[in-house]
Amino acid sequence: MDAGQKHYLITGGAGFIGSNLVRVLLQDAAVRVTCIDNFDPFYDVQIKQANIAPLEATGRFYLLPLNLDTLTVAQLEESITSKPDAIIHLAARAGVRPSILNPAAYQQTNIMGTQTLLDYAVKAGISKFVFASSSSVYGVNKNLPWNEGERLLPISPYAMTKLAGEGLGHVYSHLYDVNFTALRFFTVYGPGQRPDLAIHKFTRAILQGKPIPVFGDGSTSRDYTYVDDIVKGIIAAIRYTESRYEIINLGNNRTVSLQQLIEALEKVIGKKAIIDRQPEQAGDVPHTYADVCKAENLLGYSARTGLEEGLTRFYEWFQQHQEVLAGAV
Repeated sequence: MDAGQKHYLITGGAGFIGSNLVRVLLQDAAVRVTCIDNFDPFYDVQIKQANIAPLEATGRFYLLPLNLDTLTVAQLEESITSKPDAIIHLAARAGVRPSILNPAAYQQTNIMGTQTLLDYAVKAGISKFVFASSSSVYGVNKNLPWNEGERLLPISPYAMTKLAGEGLGHVYSHLYDVNFTALRFFTVYGPGQRPDLAIHKFTRAILQGKPIPVFGDGSTSRDYTYVDDIVKGIIAAIRYTESRYEIINLGNNRTVSLQQLIEALEKVIGKKAIIDRQPEQAGDVPHTYADVCKAENLLGYSARTGLEEGLTRFYEWFQQHQEVLAGAV
């Protein structure tokens, strides 16, 4: 490793947000990335393989196929030969609804996995730790938009594990001077998005002439945030060192109803959707809406990508990767 080269340890680096982050970081020739990803079959592993193919071609991307469920500090010490400058912990067992069916598995991966990475950070002397949290920690809260000081009432095991990760970060920042920044992501979308998420599922259904399952009356809303804006926020958080512990929203500071999203997708795709009305789902929150004043003040963050522009870029990626996506769930 060159003396002036930055080295980042990124968990989940083959996934949706992770691969987009790595792509941008590796545009700097003075950066190399060690990626931890176990290619969990939660969705088709071919998608992740396609994500990392251009990253591996740089010669500065190193993949460690380790599993958060069984990860140990000793494994990390043995596998990582040069100390990272920062840990960006994006990997997690994903999904609100699946977490209700198997909460213990979510605790093992999302809480104990985070614990292990923090222990490694302390032992290796890594001072910067960026943690991917979630807007789901806010739960059901009518006080929109949400700022970081809101009372938190998560309503799914997944959300609870993300809140626990934020708490672990506070402990380690207090006891061991780890500079811990938790980023609460708000409904990230864009090229590489997981096939189980709404925009991806809806696009597939519209193109195939199949019904879109709409839970409730379509009035639920989300703060949809384009992945490139999220990546800029993560990179700013990596560089942020002004305080030892921070929780920061990364969103678009706009809320879009489910009905509005479907109409926007119809416009981008050029085809009408078939709607299949279904009951509301347990664990889903009715609205998300980010107050991003703190991100603007501390990180210089600004979400610049409008919904139609972002959906257009996603649809272009979807069309370009039809062969890989054909087998996705």
